[in-house]
Amino acid sequence: AAERGPGAAYHMFMLMEDLLDKLKLLSYEEEALRRHNMRPLSRCPSPAPPGGWRRRGPGARKAPGRAAAASLGRRSRGCGRHYFALPTNPGEQFFMFCTLAAWLITKAGHPFEQPQEYDDPNATISNVLSELRSFGRPVDFPPSKLKAGYGEQACYVLDCLAEEALKYTGFSWKRPAYPTEELEEEEITEDDAELTLNKLEEDVVEEESDNEENFIDLNVLKAQTYRSNMNETAKQEEILQSTTDAAEWNLEVERVLPQLKVTVRTDNKDWRIHVDQMHQHKDGIESSLKETRGYIDKLHNEISRTLEKINSREKYINNQLEHLVQEYRSAQALLSEAKEKYQEGSGGVTERIRVLSEITEVLERVKQETEEKGSSMTDGAPLVKIKQALTKLKQETIQMDIQIGVMEHTLLQSKLKQKSNMTRDMHATTIPEATVGAY
Repeated sequence: AAERGPGAAYHMFMLMEDLLDKLKLLSYEEEALRRHNMRPLSRCPSPAPPGGWRRRGPGARKAPGRAAAASLGRRSRGCGRHYFALPTNPGEQFFMFCTLAAWLITKAGHPFEQPQEYDDPNATISNVLSELRSFGRPVDFPPSKLKAGYGEQACYVLDCLAEEALKYTGFSWKRPAYPTEELEEEEITEDDAELTLNKLEEDVVEEESDNEENFIDLNVLKAQTYRSNMNETAKQEEILQSTTDAAEWNLEVERVLPQLKVTVRTDNKDWRIHVDQMHQHKDGIESSLKETRGYIDKLHNEISRTLEKINSREKYINNQLEHLVQEYRSAQALLSEAKEKYQEGSGGVTERIRVLSEITEVLERVKQETEEKGSSMTDGAPLVKIKQALTKLKQETIQMDIQIGVMEHTLLQSKLKQKSNMTRDMHATTIPEATVGAY
C-alpha cells in the first residue's frame, strides 16, 4: 500500500462497492443466493471502514469527527457494502466467495460445478483462478490470499468475474446524464458594483473558513464568478466618461493607500501550500534520482558481470567434475540396491524372530507341565492320605457292624417277647379286654 500511494488501502472498498452494484445488475439475490438459502450482502453485517468516509462534490463538508465517524461506522455495519473488504466471519465469507465465484463463472458462459462446504479449499481456489486466467485476467498474487474469503484479492477476483458475466449477457455501460443546474438570478444593485474593504475582509474570512474545512463549494464559486462578471459589465457600462481630476484622484489614492493593504494569513491546511510542497518534493526526488541512478546503474553492471563470471565458473566446474558426478550416481544406484536387499533381509529376520518367540513359548509351557508331573510322581502325600482314608473307613465299618448287631439283637428280643405273649394268650381261657384292645 505504501508503494502504490496513500489511497491504496481504500481501493478494496471501492472495488467492493462496484462489485455489489454489478451483482445487483446480474440479479444475484434471485439466481444465486435464494437457491442456497443465503442472505444478500446488503443484509450481512460488516465492520466499518477505517477512518470513516469523506463526502465529495458540491455539497461536501469538513471531515467527520469521532462522533460522525462512529455514526458512519454504525450505518456501514448495517449496509454490508464492505462484506468482502474486512473480516467478519472467515468461514462464512469464504463459502460466500466460492458460491458467488462459481455462479459468476457459470453466468459468463463457462460451466463450473458449484462448490460444497466440505470440498478442499485449495482445489476450489485453483479452479477459480484457472477460470479467471482463461478469461485473460492477470493473477499476480498467491492462491493462499483467497483462503480467508476477504481482502483486496477476493474483491478483485469477484469484480473481474462480474465484468465477464456482464459482457457475456450483453450489458454495456453508458455515460451518466447529469441534470442541468440553473443559477438563481440575483439582483445587482449599485452597492455591489463597488469593492469595499469590509466586503474583501468578509470574502477572505469565508475563504479561510473554507480552507479550514478542506473543501471547495463549486456552486458558491460559480456564483462568485457570475457576480464578478456582472460587476465588471456594470462598471464598464457606468464608467464611460470620467469627470474626476487626476491630481485629486492621486491625492485620494495616496491618502487611502495604507488602509487598502490586505494581509492574508497563510494556513497550512490550504491546498495551494500542499501543491507547492508536492512540487518541492517532486523536484527533490528528481534531483536525488539523477544522483542515485548512476550508482544504481554501476551496481547493476557489476552484478551482471559477477553473475556472468559465476555462470562461466559453474559450467567449467561441471565439465571438470563430470566423471565424478557419474561415479557418484553409480554409487547412489548401488547404495539404493543395497538398501533394498537390506530391507528384504530385515523382513525375513523379523519373521524368523517371531517364529522363534512362538516356539520358545511352547517350550516353556511343555517344561512347566513336565515339572508338575515329575513333582507329583515323587511326592508321598497322596499315599498317606489314601492310608488315612482306609483307616477311617475301617473304623466306620466296625462302628456300623456294632450298630447292626445291636439292632438285630433288639429286633430278636421284641419278636421273642411277642411270640411268648401270643402263646400265653392262646392257653388262657378268657382274654381280658385290655389285652384284646392291645391287639
